[in-house]
Amino acid sequence: MLLAQTAFETRMLLRNGEQLLLTVVIPTVLLVLFSAVDVVAVEGPGKRVDFLAPGLLALAVMSTAFTGQAIATGFERRYGVLKRLGASPLPRWTLLTAKTGCVLVTEVLQVALLSVIALALGWSPHGNPLAVAALLVLGTAAFSGLGLLMAGTLRAEATLAAANLVFILLLLAGGVIVPLGKFPGAVRSVLELLPISALSDGLRSVLQQGAGVPWSDLGVLGAWAVLGLAAAARFFRWE
Repeated sequence: MLLAQTAFETRMLLRNGEQLLLTVVIPTVLLVLFSAVDVVAVEGPGKRVDFLAPGLLALAVMSTAFTGQAIATGFERRYGVLKRLGASPLPRWTLLTAKTGCVLVTEVLQVALLSVIALALGWSPHGNPLAVAALLVLGTAAFSGLGLLMAGTLRAEATLAAANLVFILLLLAGGVIVPLGKFPGAVRSVLELLPISALSDGLRSVLQQGAGVPWSDLGVLGAWAVLGLAAAARFFRWE
């Protein structure tokens, strides 16, 4: 049942042109644009793409697991799709897990595409691939839980507005393109606790600086994942 629902969710996502624009095209355009144009000062060793690529991998995870999933699920709920699923033998946890699994499948394609483009632009990644995988999986779980929580509690129109607003705010203030070091100390200490900041910082420390396992960033993502998925499982409504 779980595998069948995951496959169905994946097919529906890949057929949705608007979601593919959000999840694939926007991170790709930002990667190419900011790698070529000296708009924002970056930090750390290497080329501009060495700083930007990890942050935009984090953005791709957020756009798929949080923004795209929240909007799609919110409108499924509005149009009665989830109500019909709720009347079937499909348990709530199976639906939520299937949607998270669909996100993971999509992210494999995203990461592959962005990595190829970044390598073509001169990216030189370092570090342990297992640490990168752990960051991506925990980041996906964290954003998926938050996206499903939003979609399962707010009206579809409110979810659409809130998800896009959060996407823009975290793009600007989550360390994706603008380094967190550019913010005042008090503000930076708060921003570092956000899941997008932990994901982008963790990926950057491994891929750009060649550091070991970023336990503090994994801890932040793990806490968000537990809280988000638990809250989604508790408060998610079929209609």
